[in-house]
Amino acid sequence: MSRGLHLPMAFEVDLLGLQLQGQPVLKTLYTALPRQRWTAIVGPNGAGKSTLLRAMASLLPAQGRIDFLDRPLGDWGPKARARSLSWLGQNESGGDDLSAYEVVMLGRLPHQAWLSPPSAEDHEAVAQAMRQTQCWDWRERRLQRLSGGERQRVLLARALAVQAEVLLMDEPLAHLDPPHQADWLDCVRHLTAQGRTVISVLHELNIALQADELVVMAAGQVHHQGAPADPATHRALQAVFDDRLQILQVQGQWLALPFSPAPAAPPPAAGDLAPVLPLRRPA
Repeated sequence: MSRGLHLPMAFEVDLLGLQLQGQPVLKTLYTALPRQRWTAIVGPNGAGKSTLLRAMASLLPAQGRIDFLDRPLGDWGPKARARSLSWLGQNESGGDDLSAYEVVMLGRLPHQAWLSPPSAEDHEAVAQAMRQTQCWDWRERRLQRLSGGERQRVLLARALAVQAEVLLMDEPLAHLDPPHQADWLDCVRHLTAQGRTVISVLHELNIALQADELVVMAAGQVHHQGAPADPATHRALQAVFDDRLQILQVQGQWLALPFSPAPAAPPPAAGDLAPVLPLRRPA
């Protein structure tokens, strides 16, 4: 997506770089992520995907400019930003000694006055989020008693309970089995149909290829941005994954299938070599 387009954007990111512990993780990059759509950020390990998402969540300092909903990210107050921007990170703890219901209620804190008890609206938002992620049935169980997949669904419900306009999700499908990955996909489509924006970092390329927009990263930069069905997007995916992906369409859905490079042929045995004839001078 070029700088010249004037579309309503959830984020516009124009960075000069970002370092962690003195090591450059992000280089010069630009991306503009549209509102009311689902954008998936993909790329090989170490591409800087999660770092970019954390910078957009104001969790990491970056050199350059990040605009959120047409305002500089730094101009947002903490509470206003927390109401408008929801975050689900990798391997997050939600308070192991809390019940699942209490963990999801933490997503309502930006809407509550200091030390005020949850309102009826808060309880309704929590119940709706937990039913949407199918974790209502164990709302009274402690987080530490849940499996990895159950825990991830509770944390996703916490992010949904914020009812933010924009949701940032870093590896939201971790620990989810295929049926619940499909449920997550339905949830994302429901959110965008409501006019909300979802931006996710994904390793599951076959899920990412169903997004509205794909950002392909490599070596701390945005290598390509475009529609998942665009042949240029397919070429970019293949390039950043060392040309070890086959991208094809099956029943109207794009799939990325990894493959191993063909093993090098062993050198022929001496007896298998064709005889080398001496060169003869032309007659």
